Amino acid sequence: MLNKNYKVLVDRPVGYQDSFGTIYPINYGYIPGLLAGDGEEQDAYIISDSVNGPLSIFKGKLAAIIHRRDDVEDKFVITSQDETLTKEDIQEATHFLEQYFDSWIELI
Repeated sequence: MLNKNYKVLVDRPVGYQDSFGTIYPINYGYIPGLLAGDGEEQDAYIISDSVNGPLSIFKGKLAAIIHRRDDVEDKFVITSQDETLTKEDIQEATHFLEQYFDSWIELI
């Protein structure tokens, strides 16, 4: 599972505003067919320098898993094949949502 490429279907593209008023600065979606701890398909953040705007689909590699101590599911971080992300890159890009959770990042 960890050294695999994934296709992410983006249901919250850059600029999306959720019911809480949160505006998504990065693309966020799910991996079809891969179930997460909540019984739904696995959620994924897309962090990549090659992405300049809203997407509908992204294919890339698993760069990290964000584990949430106070939630039933973890979040995948997907990036382009040729990119390497640091924990700081991931924290900065996902802070808009992860600030509400007690989470930690496992680099892959």
